[in-house]
Amino acid sequence: MNIRAAVVGAGIVGAAIAYEIARAGGDVVLVDKAEPGSGVTADSFAWIGEPRDGDKEDASTPLRRGALTDWRRWEREVPGVRVQWRGALLCGEDGDADASELEPNLRQPPVRSVFLKTHGAVDPVAVTQALIRAAQSHGARLQTHTVVDPLTAWGDADVVVIAAGVGAPALLRPLGFELPVTSSPAHLVRFAAPPGLVRTIFVTPDLEVREAADGELLVAAAGDTPDPGPEMLRRLTTAFDAPGVRLLGVRTGERPMPADGMPHIGPVPGVEGVYVAVMHSGVTLAAKAARLIAEEIVGGVEATDLAGLRPRAATPQAE
Repeated sequence: MNIRAAVVGAGIVGAAIAYEIARAGGDVVLVDKAEPGSGVTADSFAWIGEPRDGDKEDASTPLRRGALTDWRRWEREVPGVRVQWRGALLCGEDGDADASELEPNLRQPPVRSVFLKTHGAVDPVAVTQALIRAAQSHGARLQTHTVVDPLTAWGDADVVVIAAGVGAPALLRPLGFELPVTSSPAHLVRFAAPPGLVRTIFVTPDLEVREAADGELLVAAAGDTPDPGPEMLRRLTTAFDAPGVRLLGVRTGERPMPADGMPHIGPVPGVEGVYVAVMHSGVTLAAKAARLIAEEIVGGVEATDLAGLRPRAATPQAE
């Protein structure tokens, strides 16, 4: 008998899970209270990468390693998934990258920098839509503008996957499980600019910028940045010789932020038939995490790379 799954949340993580379950032969319905990709997915800087040799390891390292392999698989098998493999230039780090060659429009190239040539970036909304189309081609169904009652099983599903980001704790709380995930605001600032002004994913302690499309730049800004539009314009034009750059708009998203920084992926303790998938760096991890989740749910094969990331209830605060 095919596994019947309901996936709640049609951002990039939920769409990825729906696709991988449908691809593996499961019967899937993908449910969202709004339109696919209209939440925090649309507010993501969408830089995808992997840990470097020498990076400090933690419980998420096994999942993060090899994450780009699954992105390359998606490029091959999912029409509409495209990655800009332009690499990431990390300025100020101890390395020998030639920043002036990689970014010829810099006003003052850094003395030291590292170039991560395997890193890339995506349009997360376009990828979400492509994954949903691919899931539907395998028989998945999409149900939008639908509010889920967490106290009621979704139809006749064997498993309900909660992939609702910052909305996940509210869905799980009535079931008696407190998921330690809060929201962390971040700004995404969009600029019109000459095509090719920024050629890599350019990163300094004060600026993260990449070209989203010819003539359009995206800049990521911390949630506590005052007046992020003018401030990011100032930082951008300080770093680059950037005539004609103008602000197009600012979006503020609420990223899901687990209390310990680790993804929460797996069956919910004490709640039969409910699985949760909430993570920071959701765009980077979506492809690999979704494949492993589908292998667990459809194939019944426990993923060792997820072993240290199982859902953990919030620790009660001492009075």
